[in-house]
Amino acid sequence: MLSRRKICKFCENRDIIIDYKNYRTLRRFITEQGKIIPSRITGTCAKHQRELTKAIKRARNIALLPYTYNVTQGYK
Repeated sequence: MLSRRKICKFCENRDIIIDYKNYRTLRRFITEQGKIIPSRITGTCAKHQRELTKAIKRARNIALLPYTYNVTQGYK
């Protein structure tokens, strides 16, 4: 059985901007534990996955996103 090829959301819609200050967009690309979701699952192309990774790491560095989440206690 063949699955449909995922289309990159950022290539499809040029209005979505990858920015480290836009934490609501970045939060969709990290797991509950705070790990970055790979492109084979999200469907992003290699170029935009690199930009996402860089933006998520910058947002973590200035404390807009946490490095990890404590699953037992919830978001902090």
